[in-house]
Amino acid sequence: MSDRQRPALSVLDVAPVGSGSTPSEALTRIGPLAQMAEEAGYARFWLAEHHGMPSIASSSPEILIHHVASRTQRIRVGAGGIMLPNHAPLRIAEAFHTLEAFHPGRIDLGMGRAPGTDPATSRALRPFDPEQFSNQVAELLALSRGEFPEGHPFHGVKVVPGDVELPPIWILGSSGASARLAGTMGLGYGFASHFSPTPAGPALEAYREAFRPSDRFPEPHAILAVSVVCAETEEEADYLSRSMDLAWVQLRRGRFGPLPTPEEAMAYDYSAQERAIVQQYRRLQVQGMPDQVAARLQALAQETGAQEIMVSTMVHNPEARHRSYELVAEIKPTERPPEPEGPGGRM
Repeated sequence: MSDRQRPALSVLDVAPVGSGSTPSEALTRIGPLAQMAEEAGYARFWLAEHHGMPSIASSSPEILIHHVASRTQRIRVGAGGIMLPNHAPLRIAEAFHTLEAFHPGRIDLGMGRAPGTDPATSRALRPFDPEQFSNQVAELLALSRGEFPEGHPFHGVKVVPGDVELPPIWILGSSGASARLAGTMGLGYGFASHFSPTPAGPALEAYREAFRPSDRFPEPHAILAVSVVCAETEEEADYLSRSMDLAWVQLRRGRFGPLPTPEEAMAYDYSAQERAIVQQYRRLQVQGMPDQVAARLQALAQETGAQEIMVSTMVHNPEARHRSYELVAEIKPTERPPEPEGPGGRM
């Protein structure tokens, strides 16, 4: 694959909380990881919204975005994503207008339709209706642009600060259901292959087929999120991956806890059904030495047509996680994607 064909690389972070650690400690690691990502040439650093999960500390991505953007200079920083049905669109418009005011030209707004949590926690956030997602996206844009007509209940509602507009918007999905929405609205699209067993190719193709150029996205831009564990040896990569083996089983069983150590995972007595769960997850993951990871990531980009690979690495040891991102960045020089064109927020 030529340098021109190589996809850009980005980072997806959730501030993982390992067994024996605390959420506060996980949050302190975000800044140094983002600074390394910028120095290593990653294109973006996104943070995902999750709630009520002892293994993940990224419950307030808009705050973490400001934290990261304040500690970096060039890398684009954004939400990967905001789970819009958890929120009033006006509140998200205000938050991302504010972030754009603080960090002009560096913010991304990725939005998804999943709750990012368990049913009880979802109810505590607000009534959740994923079927309203497309309407919520349209409402958010109309509020930001002041486009509600006279007679509409929201006519005259102002998003403050009003002297900036929304950053580029990305629709995120894991099943393909939102791909055409992203295309017809002229937005970016991201597919969550790091946890979804649904093949990404059809969704990305549907996005491209439906795409209508916009000011911010004159051409379709697809991001493929991939679970990656990269280490100096195959044995080390396999060892580090064992934490998510057990975490994935626990998640499927409805048992929530911090990310286990590899030793805890190796000591666990997996049933036959649980081993099948592990095998399914391992098929989603790219792991191994740098050359092995490079070959697989390039193959995925070719298979799906994704312009960008967003790497998600969930291992227990913070130093090993940091090193995995370094090794991935060293595979090849990454290409920064062109910054979206046109006036801020105009889709």
